[in-house]
Amino acid sequence: MATARATAADRRRQILDAAVAVFARQGFHACRVSDIADEARVAYGLVYHYFSSKDEILDTLFLERWELLLTAIRETDATDLPAREKLAAIASFIADSYRHDPDLMKVIIVEVTRAANSFGRTHLAKIDEAYGLIADIVVVAQERGEFTTAVTPQFAALVFYGAIEQMLTGWIFGLLPQGDEDVEAAKRYVVETICGGLQRTGGEGAVGGM
Repeated sequence: MATARATAADRRRQILDAAVAVFARQGFHACRVSDIADEARVAYGLVYHYFSSKDEILDTLFLERWELLLTAIRETDATDLPAREKLAAIASFIADSYRHDPDLMKVIIVEVTRAANSFGRTHLAKIDEAYGLIADIVVVAQERGEFTTAVTPQFAALVFYGAIEQMLTGWIFGLLPQGDEDVEAAKRYVVETICGGLQRTGGEGAVGGM
């Protein structure tokens, strides 16, 4: 029984991994379930044994990776690090995730988080959860006097993640170099751009709204 369960789990993972390759290569909307089956080298019907549609496959891929991100943010926030170092750790986690599995991160960015009228809207609450956790870090930093109150935590979180997403987009489309030193520099640039802008200065005033 244990062997059968392990085999089922392996098959499911095999299909998911194949879907990543197909989605990244052809795009989600241009591919068919049969393309995923061919990539996985399994029977067409076996894909439907584990997933009701290619939509469910994409949902699964996104939720698996996004839950890892949410966990990483929570664990980072639970430390006693200064806010700048917390945001640096989060940026590093996302950048390293891309380096580890660029096809999967490409699929998540192109097919989900930027798909405002389809999957992005479906998962808006889950995406917003990450923004909220990042905003919480900014809130505490503002209360401690580390960050300015002239920028709202919600806006700061959106800009922070947006900068990271643009960095990944630059790698996806070959617009930014991806050598080891280049990646480490890009992480620093993101943190310096955002945290430098959030640095508390004298004579500031808070803005309302967002």
